[in-house]
Amino acid sequence: MKIAIYSNLGESSNIVATSLKKKIEESPDLSIDGLNPEIVISVGGDGTLLSAFHHYQDISDRIRLVGIHTGHLGFYTDWRDYEVAELVDSLEHDNGQSVTYPLLDIRVNYVSGGPADYGLALNESTLKQISGSMVADVYIKDTLFESFRGDGLCVSTPSGSTAYNKSVGGAIINPTLNAIQMAEISSINNRVFRTLGSPLIISPDEWVKIVPKSSNRTILTCDHQIISNEAVESVEYRISKRRIAFAQYRHTQFWRRVSNSFIGKVNLDD
Repeated sequence: MKIAIYSNLGESSNIVATSLKKKIEESPDLSIDGLNPEIVISVGGDGTLLSAFHHYQDISDRIRLVGIHTGHLGFYTDWRDYEVAELVDSLEHDNGQSVTYPLLDIRVNYVSGGPADYGLALNESTLKQISGSMVADVYIKDTLFESFRGDGLCVSTPSGSTAYNKSVGGAIINPTLNAIQMAEISSINNRVFRTLGSPLIISPDEWVKIVPKSSNRTILTCDHQIISNEAVESVEYRISKRRIAFAQYRHTQFWRRVSNSFIGKVNLDD
């Protein structure tokens, strides 16, 4: 089986990546292949895994990801830095087991009239105003839903619902649900301006279209990376037909993962 190792530049991650590479090269059943891997192992934290996903995005339908955690908090990472030997043993006994999560399709139309841009997000995409309040019409399918005024809008996947979406007041969605979510970022609600003020859960047969009124001052992000500062005419978000796959040698149950990440160990004696 062909394996790629994608590590951040931290000292602890480099130590783990070096140890992992050595053990893989010693295995008769495994080999290192950074160009056409079957398994991509991320060494670091969730940010490293996001970078690994985007690095291999063009072949994401042919790979499975594994995360080794070397930092403080890893939501996507099932393995710890001291479990390299156990992971290599799981790789040697791989039988194709996996769990898949929904991804977010992003289609951007520019004021310049050029061809539409397409993107893919594992966590979320945001549309924000550089300065002042963003004013935008929000459509669900082809129907105008509301006129938004505020700092911006965040559209996330279920697995990304625990990331930036959560910090702006969005709901946490189990990634077994095939849905996307739109959450408002500091919306303005008073007698003059009014939005729903609640997160929206969008079903597989629906999509969200955002049309900013002052398109020359917006910034579009994908997984916290700026993907465009061109004048945006509209952005359309849908559930992607593609999904991300994680090798399921070990996979923490979703709500336990949420509890461990944000609440910690619960002491029932208190």
